[in-house]
Amino acid sequence: MGCKLLGDTAAPEPPQLSWHTGVGLAIAGTFLFALKSIFIKLAFAEGADPLSLLTLRMAFSLPFYAIVLARVRSATPGETFRRGDLLKAAGLGFLGYYLASFLDLSGLEHISAQLERLTLFTYPAIVAVLASLFLRERLTINVVLAIALCYAGVVLMYSSELNLQSGSNTDLGVVLVLGSAVSYSVYVVLAKPLIQSLGSPAFTSVAMMGSTVFVATHFLVFGSDQGLLAFPTSVYGYALVLAFVCTVIPSFMINEAIARIGATPTTVIGAVGPVFTMALAIAILGEATSWRHIAGMLVAIFGVWLVSRKK
Repeated sequence: MGCKLLGDTAAPEPPQLSWHTGVGLAIAGTFLFALKSIFIKLAFAEGADPLSLLTLRMAFSLPFYAIVLARVRSATPGETFRRGDLLKAAGLGFLGYYLASFLDLSGLEHISAQLERLTLFTYPAIVAVLASLFLRERLTINVVLAIALCYAGVVLMYSSELNLQSGSNTDLGVVLVLGSAVSYSVYVVLAKPLIQSLGSPAFTSVAMMGSTVFVATHFLVFGSDQGLLAFPTSVYGYALVLAFVCTVIPSFMINEAIARIGATPTTVIGAVGPVFTMALAIAILGEATSWRHIAGMLVAIFGVWLVSRKK
């Protein structure tokens, strides 16, 4: 894994080993992504706001992506990336990492980590709809049923959240996170040809570096008057974990898993993401849960499984 991520030219792995490696990467990446909501909630509890936390997260992750991109370029000195592809990848960073992340963090201020993760998890259903509208992929009965199940699961958990968190802005939180899911879904639909053209490590690095520019611009215009230096030390620790453990490492893991085993198996494996988040939210954050949380999660996961079988 490490050799390929850093752009080395090692001999290709046997197909079976490559498949098992891809499965392992998908599981590990899913778990690390599941940690994201937990550390965001912990940072909020220490006084961080969504924009400042996102800015710190992207600033801390930027050097890692720059190093990876430099390694890829040095490992293939004879190859040149088309400027148009680089600009498109940076532009997709706006949708996939800046806008989606900002809406997600803003939504997490108002809803539990469990509902946030399940709402985000509906993105494969959104991808299926977008592919039908813009790529002329046919919506099968399975996909239509899957979409209905995904959102039935969200509604079930949402209704439970209303009872557990009376007086909160649950509606706003769900709308913001759904907006994040839509933004990320558009990114997924548009990213595939660029990943094939640039390669997974280079594309991920350029997209993340591009998104950092958008985040920095947003903060300079609308950021807190106190800047980024007024938070408790713990906030910077959480931001560093979010940057490296919950962003850099899993982003490469998931993209590499897709390259090795394909998008569909990776999506199926990703179905355990909400389960990870639910367990972590209960154990670490002390979030309340109910049978409707569990039922909603299971219904939505079954819906995503149906989406993965659309072909």
